[in-house]
Amino acid sequence: QVQLVESGGGLVQAGGSLRLSCAASGRTFSSYTMGWFRQAPGKEREFVAYINWSGGRTYYADSVKSRFIISRDNAKNTVYLQMNSLKPEDTAVYYCAADRAGSSSVPHEYDYWGQGTQVTVSS
Repeated sequence: QVQLVESGGGLVQAGGSLRLSCAASGRTFSSYTMGWFRQAPGKEREFVAYINWSGGRTYYADSVKSRFIISRDNAKNTVYLQMNSLKPEDTAVYYCAADRAGSSSVPHEYDYWGQGTQVTVSS
């Protein structure tokens, strides 16, 4: 079992930055691919980024590429999402998730989810 707790969300003006954190419980954190997803009101949950177990491979949605950076610290059981140049369309609840089997951008392939943290970007 892995429990995930996100933090770092909030209200920011367009062009600003936020860093989200996701703290994981369990001794097997370093074996999971970790992903970030987001869900805006009335929309489906969408992929944002993932990072493989070692941190050596990352992958981003086109909508956030070059603005967001995913990273992890396996010693701290934490994954991060640095969000720069934020836009109003980035407003959503952001979720972190853990995938035992591999690296994926598909939500249903992830095994564990956090409760989410709200990010609101004002124009």
